[in-house]
Amino acid sequence: MVMDEKITKKIEDAALVAVIVVDDAEDAVPLAKALLRGGLSVVELTLRTTAAFDALSNIKTGAPELTVGIGTILMPRQVAEAKNLGAAFGVAPGYNPSVVEFAKKNGFPYAPGVSTASEIEAAYAHGCGTLKFFPAESLGGLSYLKNVNAPYAHLGIRYIPLGGVSAGNLAAYLENEAVLAVGGSWLAPRGLIKEKNWDRISKNCEDAMRIVREVRGN
Repeated sequence: MVMDEKITKKIEDAALVAVIVVDDAEDAVPLAKALLRGGLSVVELTLRTTAAFDALSNIKTGAPELTVGIGTILMPRQVAEAKNLGAAFGVAPGYNPSVVEFAKKNGFPYAPGVSTASEIEAAYAHGCGTLKFFPAESLGGLSYLKNVNAPYAHLGIRYIPLGGVSAGNLAAYLENEAVLAVGGSWLAPRGLIKEKNWDRISKNCEDAMRIVREVRGN
C-alpha cells in the first residue's frame, strides 16, 4: 500500500498541508487548534526534532479532528513508529526504496519525495502515484514541475510541492492539474510556534485558505 484513495482524497480536498516543526510537545495541541481555527485540516508534522512523536500523540488526543501525517521519514523504523502512534500518512524529502517497500508491506499510506525524472520513474515503478515534489522552488518551481512531469502526465501521477511555496505563488501551483495539494511551511513557521503566536498562525491559514477557495472552490 502507498497513498490509499481515502487519504489521497482527504489531502486533495484540503488542498493545503501545513508543514510544522515542533520543538516542545506541549505546543502541539494549541498549535493544532490554531491551524483548525484558520481552516486547515491536514498537517505534515516533521521528524526534525525529538519532540515530534510526542507531539503526534498529543494532537491525536487533544485535537483528533486534525489529520496528521509524519514528514521527514528517512528509515523504516520511523514508518513503524508513525503507524503505531496513529499517523494518517507519511512523506519523505527523498526516494528511499527500502522505506517505500516497508510502508507497502505494513499498509502505511506513504509518499516519497522526488526531484528528477529518474526518481519519478523509480517511485512509480514501486507503486507510488502520489509524490512529494521537493524542494519545489529551488528546482525551478512550477515551470520545472510541468516539464519534468510532461512524459508521465498520462499516468495520472499527483504531486505535493513543498519548498519555497508561499502565499505569492500558491494559486499558480493549485491551478495545475498535477498538483494534489501544496505543502506550506510559511503557515506556521518554527519561530511563531516557539513564540506561541497562535493568532498569527490562524491568520496565515485564513489568508491561505481564501486563496484555496478562490482557485479550487474548496
